[in-house]
Amino acid sequence: MKKYLIIMALAALCLSVQAKGKKTVHKPIKIEKQWKKHNPGAVHFYDKSPETEGSRIYNKMIKDKEKYIGENALRVLQTLYYGPDDPNIKLIKDIHYTVEDYDGISEKSGWGDHVAIRYSTRWIEKCFREGDADKLDYETRGVIYHELTHAYQLEPMGCGRYDGKSPCWSFIEGLADAVRVACGCFEQDFKSKDRPRNDQKRKWESGYRISGYFLYWLQLNKDPEFIKKFNASAATLYPWSWDAACRYILGDKPENYVSNLWKEYKVAIGDEE
Repeated sequence: MKKYLIIMALAALCLSVQAKGKKTVHKPIKIEKQWKKHNPGAVHFYDKSPETEGSRIYNKMIKDKEKYIGENALRVLQTLYYGPDDPNIKLIKDIHYTVEDYDGISEKSGWGDHVAIRYSTRWIEKCFREGDADKLDYETRGVIYHELTHAYQLEPMGCGRYDGKSPCWSFIEGLADAVRVACGCFEQDFKSKDRPRNDQKRKWESGYRISGYFLYWLQLNKDPEFIKKFNASAATLYPWSWDAACRYILGDKPENYVSNLWKEYKVAIGDEE
């Protein structure tokens, strides 16, 4: 991913923890029985900055790193796919997960079946400033959900590049935050500060949490498997578009055009009358 787009992603993730007030910390969602024996990829953990306070905190909080990352990977997979035998599922051989001292939060790199994720010790220190281990675990899982969605999600075709503005980009970043919301590591209350307000410029194509909360609302109110079907639409539709995906999932009726669904969503969550 390009540097400036990574910075945008980090800024979006920061806002979840910077909001004032007590945050609801959700326990990890249950791993479904069909996924428990699935191999999400071999996890390789590296600590490149053992001298930092963030490293010390992380190692004290998470004893079995490979298990922790692997189990959260399964939560991502079960949110995106119907089961281990889903014909569209992306198989990952190796997940290289690094904790290191750098100015950022987290980022994913690598392609194909080899994925690398790094997590900032500085961000760990910031999240643990109040000594709240639950809050740090909540944020750490949320970052994993977002980055591993990038590893496992499908990529839409014929709709631009990962350039910060195309439908392809908004699909990729919107779905990553939709998974994070669905897994409970952004507030699931649409009135919470985690959900951004007053975006009138790009609407459903704004990416990150603006698109993510919209997708989560569609799953709650239109189809309980909407996120899975939205991901699968990338393997079926060419050229892909938000409108084509919504009509593919919900039926080719005017009320299912994405512009009409967005209007309904905004009214339902209280942003518009």
